[in-house]
Amino acid sequence: MTKIDHIVFDIGKVLIHWDPQLVYLDLIPDADERQHFLNNICSPEWNLEQDRGRDWREAEDLLIADHPDKADWIRAYRGDWIKSVPHAYDDVAAVYSGLIEAGHDVTLLTNFNQHTFLEAREKFEFLTLARGETVSGDVRLVKPDPAIYAHHTSQQELDPANTLFIDDSANNIAAARQFGWQAVHFAGLEGAPKLQAALAEYGVNS
Repeated sequence: MTKIDHIVFDIGKVLIHWDPQLVYLDLIPDADERQHFLNNICSPEWNLEQDRGRDWREAEDLLIADHPDKADWIRAYRGDWIKSVPHAYDDVAAVYSGLIEAGHDVTLLTNFNQHTFLEAREKFEFLTLARGETVSGDVRLVKPDPAIYAHHTSQQELDPANTLFIDDSANNIAAARQFGWQAVHFAGLEGAPKLQAALAEYGVNS
């Protein structure tokens, strides 16, 4: 088995809970209407461009031009963004922190807008513990683009074959493996025991 020297964590849905529906529970009480809005207006594709570094005001203006009657809802996505990250997966975050305390080399690779990432790091101080991070909004690349894995590898001085990546997205995991990393498909809701078991398969213990 290849020795793991580097562990790379995703953040959203791995270490912290993220759900944009939480922004709209009061604004759009009807569940079907709320889901339609998040599927078709403030959609995952639209949000991904903010993760790629697009300015929030520009993003809002693009949607408001087509949906002026939804302006307040559109602006709430950013204005009340912090509601979408209500808590960490504490048991998983404890595993992450334990790896660092045990001397493992841990970094973060995340699709995250550069500004909301700073808010998340302020709320969840354990995000400051990793040796380094690549935030997609800062580098204007998003997973699963191979270029973001290359960037993280270069900037954090990783050996791909000795790197283990933990992410909740199957597409991101597949891209990491194609790049040459080892990888574990894991979501925080699955719990710390599953993560610990997966790490142990690679000879990693916190």
